[in-house]
Amino acid sequence: MVTLGNGTVTAEINETGAELRTLNKNGKNYMWQGIPEIWSGVAPLLFPICGGLRDDKFVYKNREYILNKHGYARFMRFETEQLDEGSVTFLHRSNSETLKCYPFEYELRVTYNLTQSGIRVTYAVDNETDGDMYFSIGSHEAYATPTGIEDYDIIFPEKETLSSVMLDGNVLQKNAIPIIKNSNVLPLYDKYFLIDALVFKDIRSREVTLRNRKTGAYVNVKFDGKPYFLIWHKHTAPYICLEPWAGISDCQDTDYDITKKEGIIKLEKNGRYEISHEITIGEE
Repeated sequence: MVTLGNGTVTAEINETGAELRTLNKNGKNYMWQGIPEIWSGVAPLLFPICGGLRDDKFVYKNREYILNKHGYARFMRFETEQLDEGSVTFLHRSNSETLKCYPFEYELRVTYNLTQSGIRVTYAVDNETDGDMYFSIGSHEAYATPTGIEDYDIIFPEKETLSSVMLDGNVLQKNAIPIIKNSNVLPLYDKYFLIDALVFKDIRSREVTLRNRKTGAYVNVKFDGKPYFLIWHKHTAPYICLEPWAGISDCQDTDYDITKKEGIIKLEKNGRYEISHEITIGEE
């Protein structure tokens, strides 16, 4: 475990998955505790896919590969490439095991930089393949809601009309359910998560704020460049995941071709893809 601190904010990051495990401001942890009996995750990194594939497989150059939901990066041991008091960069390289299920060579870096009120997370992917590389990447941070999610609202800076795409197991259906209309406030209800997640493909805002309507405490997440946004928690559990994704689950009728997958990122030979999101804590 790597610990960062700047006098106001501290964070702990696990080398396995380069996963943020705690984010404290003035001694209070704003992340979910990762209780194994409920859900052991806190902030898993989604790579090289976000969400699920139809039948857990994709096809590339006429060969079929099996790749489980959200990919494998969250299980990988990352090297600590750079470390100081307020920042750390982790590195994971493709290897003989990853090539069995994902036929691209790459370097994946995750950098955490503390700010005065939170943390900035940057993902960088370098294509080491002799040709194009196809991937998705996303975040899955879980924030603590100690009194239950129904004490919280999601606030959007722009008025949104949002429908959640229905899930069929790990893949998406064609139909969607209206959630809010011309509003910048989404009150959280546990009933939304009886089946799974809220999946928004058409969000306009590039940031969201999780606010406790009783205390005013909040967590703001800015996510320029990530076109999809999901909200998830395990039914009745005291956390909520705010998930900006650069990628999305397969639809039911996909033909498995990863080069045609919705939301897929195509990275040219020797190219670099970099994207960031920033978490800011507002105290009571």
